Amino acid sequence: MTKYYHLPLLLLLLLPFQTSAQEVSQQLADYMQMVRAEYSGQNALETTAYVADLWRAPGNAGFDSSIVYVQNILEKAGYLPENENADAKLTYRLERYPLKTPAWEPVDAKLYLPGMDKPLLNFGDNRNMICINSFSTPATGVEAEVVYLESCDEAAIEDIDLKGKIVLADCHPYTLFKRTIESKGAIGILSYGVPHYNQPEKYPNSIPFKSIPFNSEYKTWAINLSYAARTAIHAELKKGPLKMKVQIDTKIYPSEELTLVAEVRGNKIPAERFVYSAHVQEPGANDNASGVGAQAEMARVAAALMQKGSIAPDRTLTFLWGIEIRSTHRFIEQDSLRAAGIRWGMSLDMVGENTEKTGGTFLIEKMPDPSAIWTRGEDKHSEWGAGEVAEKDFNPHYFNDFIEYVCRQQAKISNWTVNTNPYEGGSDHQPFLNAQIPGLLLWHFTDVFYHTDADRIDKVSPVTLANVGISALSSGLMLTNSSENTARDVLRITEHAALKRLKTEGKLSMEAIKSGKQVAEEREILWSWGYWYGRALPTITDILNGPASPRLTKELNASLKMVGDVTLEEMRRLD
Repeated sequence: MTKYYHLPLLLLLLLPFQTSAQEVSQQLADYMQMVRAEYSGQNALETTAYVADLWRAPGNAGFDSSIVYVQNILEKAGYLPENENADAKLTYRLERYPLKTPAWEPVDAKLYLPGMDKPLLNFGDNRNMICINSFSTPATGVEAEVVYLESCDEAAIEDIDLKGKIVLADCHPYTLFKRTIESKGAIGILSYGVPHYNQPEKYPNSIPFKSIPFNSEYKTWAINLSYAARTAIHAELKKGPLKMKVQIDTKIYPSEELTLVAEVRGNKIPAERFVYSAHVQEPGANDNASGVGAQAEMARVAAALMQKGSIAPDRTLTFLWGIEIRSTHRFIEQDSLRAAGIRWGMSLDMVGENTEKTGGTFLIEKMPDPSAIWTRGEDKHSEWGAGEVAEKDFNPHYFNDFIEYVCRQQAKISNWTVNTNPYEGGSDHQPFLNAQIPGLLLWHFTDVFYHTDADRIDKVSPVTLANVGISALSSGLMLTNSSENTARDVLRITEHAALKRLKTEGKLSMEAIKSGKQVAEEREILWSWGYWYGRALPTITDILNGPASPRLTKELNASLKMVGDVTLEEMRRLD
């Protein structure tokens, strides 16, 4: 780890400069007012509802219909096919890629206990019950003995006869497939694995979607169980040997992967861009039909403002709809020149929640910063859990604090709760970060219905969709403006956040030392924050289209001096 006594001399030598964050910069206020006047949470909700009604997996009918639905929104908004209108201000393109495996689509399924006419599980009520990549059974179904595995370890099942049996276990079906079907000849799987944050005892019929490997040799299947179904099966097993009947109908067919890309072309430096990404696959309403709906409305609003002459961004705004992580990664990796021009990336994932129903809160997942290593005070990880982060993973930047600032401006007029969480990973912000591009995730967690069949449109709020969409688009409009005034505003916002953080961390370190923590470790934490902001502040120059003026350079240097001085002051207070 970096040691505190390596503090750059630049932080110590420059002239002092007193400032505080503006309440709202006028240009940001103007952008937000324009976007608010045009953005419709109801429009975003209607798109979300359409997409949420479809079971979406790469290349299947639900996924492709969702893409076409958004494409129609773009066309009505004035976006033109890029291949025919390369120089137009508003363009879109539909990219097609081969799929490694065929598309998969669930149709129907039923799971019966013996002697029961009514199924224990029914696809009409639990549409996540069929594991992705399951093949159909014969139309009349299959009936076989159920064998419960107390452990999924290979050694524990080595001597168990599973040939022709249905396996029941409390572990992921992907692992079970390899260990029981491929290795032991089982004909199917009943898998239970509802995470604690889904509160299975409170919501006993919830089922999270899961997958098994695609395998055309075995052509077999797996069923995801609810807590209630698992309980009922175990009750029957206590009575003696148990046979169960399974009927599954799925479609598996050749297809291709679609990615939809829309762009609002920049006027001065179009090769540089702000990229938004919303993934289409996954069958939930909040995850992630809400991201698709919010971003589609953002693209419509951007077009409307462009056509009215209200905006004229210097850089390009890019909107991606595709497969999570893969589409974003490909957009970055397939064209090195294009990647070099990506200045900011943002993932919209689970952005429409009615938090009174889901129990979650809106979160901005920050780029890796010291809070991902030393998580304390008001910083808290979600139940998703901490990612692996070291100081070498830091890419200090103003993006964290700027986006939080914009969201909090929207919160002031909308009674919206805005929180942040330290970096965790797992969505479309990750490819940006891997490429050393500033990238953030806008999302909600914990959601008790996350990844379950209960993630339906009644859990989505048009107000939340509007809050997120307005904040996300206003941020992009401001940053794609290359003026020095923008850079100056962002500098003030970042400086204010830096000083607040250093004072907060100083207090936390004092409390930690009183409770027995080592002074050296607390110095390291304060040093890390000071060093992080010492590197983040100069990144405001990436907003400019050219070198900084002497005035901006002086203000930047003064901010660096102030942050350096406060860092040293807080460290000295620990002695």
